[in-house]
Amino acid sequence: MLASIRLERAARTPAAASLHERVVLVTGASGGLGRATALAAAQAGASVILLGRKPRALERVYDEIEAQGWPAPALYPLDLEGATPRDYEDLAATVEREFGRLDGIAHCAAHFNTLQPFGQIEPLEWARAQHVNVTAPLWLTQACQPLLERAADAAVVFVVDDLRRMGRAYWGAYGVAKHALLGLASIIHEETESSRLRSHLLLPMPMRTALRRAAYYGEDTAMLPEPDEAGAALAWLLGAAGIAARGRLLDLRPQA
Repeated sequence: MLASIRLERAARTPAAASLHERVVLVTGASGGLGRATALAAAQAGASVILLGRKPRALERVYDEIEAQGWPAPALYPLDLEGATPRDYEDLAATVEREFGRLDGIAHCAAHFNTLQPFGQIEPLEWARAQHVNVTAPLWLTQACQPLLERAADAAVVFVVDDLRRMGRAYWGAYGVAKHALLGLASIIHEETESSRLRSHLLLPMPMRTALRRAAYYGEDTAMLPEPDEAGAALAWLLGAAGIAARGRLLDLRPQA
């Protein structure tokens, strides 16, 4: 398991122009954390590729970035649930053709259905959760690996949940997937620790997102913060300063 690290907010906020001339790909870019990450990365100077399954929602994020005068983003609609390895190869080829480089991937896309007893998990729901939350990030990273390794410094960031909670009753397919994702990130780190490509994990604080609302029924999600702070931390990991957290889990949860 990757060791965790905590940093004060100021120490994990991307500096102005810290992602200048970098190209980063954000999956789930129209969702809560994905949108926040895309905006933070663009504000720091990155050319952001917005990937998601809902074109109109991606267009709204595109318009937000454009309205601020930040580097023009690109849209790449893709449904991770149905995408094949060939689709990811096509994506990598498009990025190389249009940008000539790729400096980072923020794996913000996630699939969560509901809390339920393990005996009630439908086979297709199990497969969907493992595919979107683990297999798709692997296939995407594999397809983009040659591009990432050509960069002077590249980062891949995986987003996990509180693994102590994920191992408890009723978290089912989603909980198993998040444990598997941590294992994947750890393996990638060990295989790339002497290369230009680095692997990170991000554990966000409780945030006001659709996934949080679906998982925590009795919680007043409106009282939680927007995912802006977590998005900024993820953008920081994508930059050169993030090297300080290479191969670590950046824990943003409030300390007890």
